[in-house]
Amino acid sequence: MDTRQTPRALPSRRTSSLATRLFVSATAWVVVILLITGIVLSSVYRAASERAFDRRLNLYLRTIVAEVATPDSTPDQFQSLGEPLFELPLSGWYWQVTRTDGEKPDIKSSRSLWDKKLPKLEEQGNELTAAGIRIGYVDGPEGQTLRMVERPVDLGADGKFLVMVAGDASEIFEETRAFDYYLGGTFAALTIVLVLTTIFQVRFGLAPLKRISDSIADIRSGRAERLEGEFPVEIAPLARETNALIDANREIVERARTHVGNLAHAIKTPLSVIVNEASGRSDPLAAKVLEQADVMRDQVAHHLERARIAARLTIIGTVTEVAPVIEALRRTMEKIHRDRGIVIDVEADASAKFRGERQDFEEMAGNLVDNACKWAEERVFIEVLVERGGGADGGTMLRIIVDDDGRGLSADERAKVSRRGQRLDESKPGSGLGLSIVIDLAALYGGSLTLGTAPIGGLRAELVLPGV
Repeated sequence: MDTRQTPRALPSRRTSSLATRLFVSATAWVVVILLITGIVLSSVYRAASERAFDRRLNLYLRTIVAEVATPDSTPDQFQSLGEPLFELPLSGWYWQVTRTDGEKPDIKSSRSLWDKKLPKLEEQGNELTAAGIRIGYVDGPEGQTLRMVERPVDLGADGKFLVMVAGDASEIFEETRAFDYYLGGTFAALTIVLVLTTIFQVRFGLAPLKRISDSIADIRSGRAERLEGEFPVEIAPLARETNALIDANREIVERARTHVGNLAHAIKTPLSVIVNEASGRSDPLAAKVLEQADVMRDQVAHHLERARIAARLTIIGTVTEVAPVIEALRRTMEKIHRDRGIVIDVEADASAKFRGERQDFEEMAGNLVDNACKWAEERVFIEVLVERGGGADGGTMLRIIVDDDGRGLSADERAKVSRRGQRLDESKPGSGLGLSIVIDLAALYGGSLTLGTAPIGGLRAELVLPGV
């Protein structure tokens, strides 16, 4: 029974990528920080614009208060205040002086106000500042928003007055809007620069991990045996532990091989004794013992072979060149079957590489080619194909096809011959376990063996194995 666990499905790269997580988190913080900074700067600039505007209004306010406090002053003496907008009707710039100690308020105002009146900040709930003035926004005569300063003046016997000066607040809004526009453009460009910098930092920072990943891929594919090179102090322990794991893996495999060999010798010796003892007798019991001893020998050989193969499969990074092995098999088999004149043709992709040990590949391919030569009339054809992305995980797969021009097999015969120990012709040499061993060995590597009809008339054996 194959006790290997099926690997769990890995999370998608989108959700598990460390680079993506770092990039997204860094970008999010950049955007949040720049957004908060932009809001703060916009508020600071707006406050600065309002203070500058208020200083202008206060200048006009002090001028009007001074004129009001001057005895025998008239509105014509401070009508324009040096600002033509106070003369332009409904210009958005207004002043208004209201005497508040009489039964009927006496109102004097700029020409720009015409017959309109300014609303009082006091009525809107604005409190006096430490300087004795009120500042705020009000709605103007034409519905525009005004920035206004208001100051109550007590001249004693000369009366009490409420002096108000207002200006069009659109200047503040337009300046703030223009600042926000340029600030937004600047921050947008800064965001792009910071995002590109973040991408560079993430790639640069994770480059050692990428190097470890590539090195492990090289180990798995057989191009390297260990992680080599210098790594940052944060990653160096990972590299050391990985190399230690590889060394421990090799030690476990070597111990497993030793135990399998010892077990094989321990079992074969008692079997040989039983066979020798039974061979000296001719009674039915001895015949039965010999028969079952042969079955035991075949079964032991089969399972020991599987155990030996399973131990070798744990070795990391073993790769076998396929074309040289096939060519060596061709020469060997042609010599063995020289008296029958068997011709073996080979078409092998020179780039084909098997992800496994050479001994295992030789055993699988050798069994198939030997079987084909035993049953062929005069010709065997071997083809090796490489299928990129043909594996279940998108990896490379090898397809080794062995055709012969023998009598072939029916569907029932193909099913029967694939079973362990089943033989169709006792005249052919061998234990009958060849194809069964190939099937088991291919399955352990994640491959398969299928039997069919060859185009040249005999049996086709198609072996699929993981490649590099």
